[in-house]
Amino acid sequence: MEVELRMEKKYDDEEKLGTPARVLDWLNKTLQSREPGFPPCQSTDWRAIQNFLKDGIVLCKVINILLEADKMPKIRFRSKAKMAFVAMANIESFNLAAEEYGVPTEALFQTNDITDGRKGPMINVINCLNQLGFVANGKGFQPAYLAPEPPRVEW
Repeated sequence: MEVELRMEKKYDDEEKLGTPARVLDWLNKTLQSREPGFPPCQSTDWRAIQNFLKDGIVLCKVINILLEADKMPKIRFRSKAKMAFVAMANIESFNLAAEEYGVPTEALFQTNDITDGRKGPMINVINCLNQLGFVANGKGFQPAYLAPEPPRVEW
């Protein structure tokens, strides 16, 4: 329970910096750039983000866009993920592809960080996607990921 509360605090801290909103904005822009009719996630609430990502389809579409732009082979995924095991397979495919793309292993998340529907573990998902944005920027991908401003220390 204590670990969960610390994770929720980390999520709240990142939310104050605007990280979830910036990650979501980048995901929406990336999807819209290649699939103009794809419905964007409208809310930056953690539950809305979790619902947007929980079947792994958005994650797989985004990583395929990045892989294609980097002239790497795209991954296979199921575009209809009504059953939990299909969603989990999609998320696992995303994680493997993200690591192949250049996201450090320690920045990846566990499948249940999304599927369990709890706020605390969503920080792992946000951190992974934040890192993915930085890697994509390093490869010159457009639209660029606009990283959150680091907090300023007042002296």
